[in-house]
Amino acid sequence: MITTDLSRRDVAAMIDHTLLKPEATRAAAEATVAEAAELGVYAVCLSPSMLPIETGSLQTCVVAGFPSGKHHSLVKAAEARLAVDSGADEIDMVIDVGAAVDGRFDEVFADVLTVREAIGDVVLKVIIESAALLEFAGPDTVTEVCRRAVQAGASMVKTSTGFHPSGGATVEAVRLMRDAVGDRAGVKASGGIRTAEFAAELIGAGATRLGLSGSRAVLEGFAA
Repeated sequence: MITTDLSRRDVAAMIDHTLLKPEATRAAAEATVAEAAELGVYAVCLSPSMLPIETGSLQTCVVAGFPSGKHHSLVKAAEARLAVDSGADEIDMVIDVGAAVDGRFDEVFADVLTVREAIGDVVLKVIIESAALLEFAGPDTVTEVCRRAVQAGASMVKTSTGFHPSGGATVEAVRLMRDAVGDRAGVKASGGIRTAEFAAELIGAGATRLGLSGSRAVLEGFAA
């Protein structure tokens, strides 16, 4: 049990309990929803093919352009719109990471804006693959991508899909992202968060939402 001012309930209210494995079945999605409800988390995050699904009082988060981000913007927009029409409350879209690495920030802006315009006021989280950007481009690119995403209507910027070989969330990336967006948007840390200690560090660095597949193990590290 770690020592922190954060209670288990505080952290649970920040969690998107996630199931995005390609081999996930309908039964697995329903079990994920049931576990999320038991744990008292904020939302479940699922693949679009899992909709419609009953999630009760939980928010339903669905990915778009996942996991590569290499889909055409209009395809991402159509996927996101269909998800909303099928019951999604929030959309987590992936940018074209290569465009960001190249410094084609106007294209990143347009990509996010196209999805934003397709889904109206629905919460939009923009996955930037921060570890890849830091590896192939550097911190200034992370900062600029976050700024452009918020200008285009992002509700939150998100570190990672959890599928990129460069890695997932880091404290460094979350700090960069928080500094870039200030109080204009949230920051979701996702990818490789398996302990209460790491979750607490990320929250301390500025994360306002956590994407976790192992939510139970993380929450058990916080005092009730």
